[in-house]
Amino acid sequence: MTNNSQEIQGAGKLTVEAVIGITDIVESMHQTILNIGGLLGETNSNRTKGITGLVYSNIRSITKVVGKGLDVSLNQLGERLETSESTSGKEAFLAALNGLLGDYLAATENPLAIPMYFRREGRPLTKAGVAEMIGASNRRIAIMVHGSCMNDLQWQRQGHDHGATLSRDLGLTPLYLHYNTGLHTSENGRLFAYLLESYLAESNQPIELVIVAHSMGGLVARSACYYGEQFGHAWLNKLQKLVFLGTPHHGALLEKGGSWIDKLLEINPYSAPLARLGKVRSSGITDLRYGNVVDEDWQGQDRFELAGDQRTAVPLPKEVACYAIAGTVGNKASKVKDVLIGDGLVTVDSALGRHRKPERHLLFLETQQWVGQEMNHFELLNHPEAYETIKKWLAA
Repeated sequence: MTNNSQEIQGAGKLTVEAVIGITDIVESMHQTILNIGGLLGETNSNRTKGITGLVYSNIRSITKVVGKGLDVSLNQLGERLETSESTSGKEAFLAALNGLLGDYLAATENPLAIPMYFRREGRPLTKAGVAEMIGASNRRIAIMVHGSCMNDLQWQRQGHDHGATLSRDLGLTPLYLHYNTGLHTSENGRLFAYLLESYLAESNQPIELVIVAHSMGGLVARSACYYGEQFGHAWLNKLQKLVFLGTPHHGALLEKGGSWIDKLLEINPYSAPLARLGKVRSSGITDLRYGNVVDEDWQGQDRFELAGDQRTAVPLPKEVACYAIAGTVGNKASKVKDVLIGDGLVTVDSALGRHRKPERHLLFLETQQWVGQEMNHFELLNHPEAYETIKKWLAA
């Protein structure tokens, strides 16, 4: 099956499952309203009965039948589209979809799930391709790790790409990671560690490796360093520097707010079914609440429960020079804006790894921190001052 056929079939499968899921939610609300128990407490069942129940049952049955018949049409349509080229718009859509539902797509083996691999100019690289690229370089490799709901092509913003410009200015050869941001951070971190070990550690050529990571990508990079050390990987010996751009080391504002909205919706029996819509969001997104990086941060727990910050304290990787850039929408230092707003998604303290508990405080040197004024989360990808700071650190 071609990639287009798989993507279209995956979209059809997801649509069928979404219709069934929304039907469940609407029926649950209907049952709550009909049942006087909804006024007094929890209802006994989310399923309606009689004629109403039959209607909802038929919606589910018909949707499943249509879904099965849809596969044939989707495959035929996919054959017509097999020669169509990938577009940045389609790539951005798939990246956003994986960010929101990527764990579900992977668990259901939906072909829309993005696998992890290295890419250059949007094209996957084989081991041989990476080896050839290293052979043609000066052995200084910059791994570029994108953030949540994004893809490697989105390092290009308003005509600027940190990786391409570092190649021009410092001779670094950029290698872009492409991955499913809806998976748990620790799952991606482990996969990233194995990918680096498989593609780079076996090379007989001496390599100087740096990682430049934006947003969630920084958590994935820290997780990869943790698991690389746990597994005794050789690629860690090649890693010289790690630059974090707006990484939510101690959590992101939107996910923390989203978890509170879930709880508020659950208080009232009439709005409780709507809380299930919020709980569609992926494991990768809920890991952003506090900045989870290892399996123990989520295993055996309800990721939607407000249980507080129970993370394992994971320090910065040993013998690696680590740098942190934070953004703030203010035009000058402001305690209120830095603490409550930051770059719009990540506060300054979170991006710089500051924490009131010493064991969780990340020890970035003062000379290896920088705060960009009037700079939002995504402007960290193209702002000239942010780039000049990265260049200065990597040139040293």
